[in-house]
Amino acid sequence: MITDERLTQDVAAELAWDPSVTATDLGVTSKDGIVSLTGHLASFAQKHAAEAAVRRVNGVRAIAEEISVDLPFEHRRSDGDIAAAVVNRLDWDAAILPDTVKVQVQDGWVSLDGAVGWNFQKDAAALDVRSLLGVVGLSNRVTIKPRANAHDIAQDIKGALGRSCFFDPKRVGVDVEGDRVRLTGSVHTEHERRLAATTAWSSPGVGIVENDLTIV
Repeated sequence: MITDERLTQDVAAELAWDPSVTATDLGVTSKDGIVSLTGHLASFAQKHAAEAAVRRVNGVRAIAEEISVDLPFEHRRSDGDIAAAVVNRLDWDAAILPDTVKVQVQDGWVSLDGAVGWNFQKDAAALDVRSLLGVVGLSNRVTIKPRANAHDIAQDIKGALGRSCFFDPKRVGVDVEGDRVRLTGSVHTEHERRLAATTAWSSPGVGIVENDLTIV
């Protein structure tokens, strides 16, 4: 069992290790596996990178994030300029079909709406926004178009897991209801657990993945 003090130290060390995060203005505390982050960063990209860094640390169960984005004066942009930049970036992204994602910007906060066929397209749209100057936050409300046959989704995911050298198909269960996938069973490492979820997300029509795999 990792102590709160050790987890706080590990999280702080991971933030300091990540070159994409300037962690000098961040505060870190831990309680029963829940990590609280406070402070401010100079870009939304850094804020996202900080969250990703914390999730990588062993023992983190949840993140309570209160990081604000304090843009340097030279990085500030009008909502109109940000909207134009987002639309342009989406238009140049081969992963996203034209006119499938709609953009709204208010006080630097970008909201994305629309429907796509795959989760990687939703993730790609978010990635396009995160690195843009002037963005202080993102609401990714893009949805995944449902796939009619839940049985096909389950079989496709089971097939993909079975082709991987990381998984024993007999130890991983896949239950599908609508666009919701639930993974059950056991794996040997946290890496395998995350890889299983990534595999499930790769199926068309999947909107939610519940990863209930245990590590043994």
